[in-house]
Amino acid sequence: MIIGVPKEIKNGEKRVSLIPSSVKTLINDGHTVYVQRDAGSAIGFYDELYEEVGAKILDNARDIYAKSEIVVKVKEPLPEEFELFKTGQTIITYFHLAVEPELLDVLIKKKITAIAYETIQTADGSLPLLRPMSEIAGKISVQIGAQYLQTSDYSCGTVLGGVAGVMPAEVVVVGAGVVGLNAAKVAYGMGAHVSILDISPKKLAYVEDIFHGAVGTAMSNEYNLKKLIKNADLVISGVLIPSNKAPKLITEEMVKSMKKGSVLVDVSIDQGGIFETIETPTSIDNPVFEKHGVIHFAVPNIPGLAARTASISLNNYTLPYVLKFANKGFIAAVKSTPELYKGVNTYQGKLTNPEVAKQFGYPFSELSMLIGF
Repeated sequence: MIIGVPKEIKNGEKRVSLIPSSVKTLINDGHTVYVQRDAGSAIGFYDELYEEVGAKILDNARDIYAKSEIVVKVKEPLPEEFELFKTGQTIITYFHLAVEPELLDVLIKKKITAIAYETIQTADGSLPLLRPMSEIAGKISVQIGAQYLQTSDYSCGTVLGGVAGVMPAEVVVVGAGVVGLNAAKVAYGMGAHVSILDISPKKLAYVEDIFHGAVGTAMSNEYNLKKLIKNADLVISGVLIPSNKAPKLITEEMVKSMKKGSVLVDVSIDQGGIFETIETPTSIDNPVFEKHGVIHFAVPNIPGLAARTASISLNNYTLPYVLKFANKGFIAAVKSTPELYKGVNTYQGKLTNPEVAKQFGYPFSELSMLIGF
């Protein structure tokens, strides 16, 4: 197979989809890998490191797409990349199609096989390729919140963990998945008073168990959200509904009730976000805005703030799946690896993700019927 690695172009994004060690593994298996010039240079993966393991460096993304059968990315393709797609190509990346109707149209029109990392799902319901980025995003979200509580033009100058004689900040985490648990771990470790909400009693019982009762838990409902958010200094969203937009759980009225200078960090923004007061994502270059005296952070690629760590961690999880597609071909890979089945969002001009089809009113095609599975 011929595999291409374009440079990411989303604002502030420095991650790279395949690091040199992964490229070496693919080349050792007989594949050709093209890497766009400076794709990983910003995080220390220089072109010469790729050349040392046998990759071929190309100057621009147009050549990468033109030569590659499989294109491996990190973030969803942006409009300036759409014209580069080659009909029938396979693209593997985080797509988040529930909030990307324009991208979806192009994928179908150009008959792209779109493999979405975020919808690859194992039999137990877990999302293994979301885990590494969710872990990083959860940890970073608290560091971000702590920074803006201390130094923002709108903040009151609050230290997250407090000091002797001064109470710690109140941190509310919505969602007890990978993002939420990692956010709670860091916030608790920094000395904050932490509460976490979820709709699953089983998840909350797990939180109680691992924190030995030191982190407060509550069922996620309107009553509890209103009560906890009113007194919060920092609210972090880790809500995820696979292949769907995140529900708007935090109303504008709830935000208005918060203390001036408090901070919201919406890790769910790449799926639309849970705060009514956040209408569009922010960016790494312009990460925050103020509304009702509350600081809003809504960057959709938070792991890009720790791009080297995130790239290495991402490769630890994604390389085995890229290898399956490259070594076996699409149909054999999907048939032999059940979790990949749900990762296929479009195939040969057909939409194969039922949740996305339902959301946009598109015709849905069962992948098994298309590949004879």
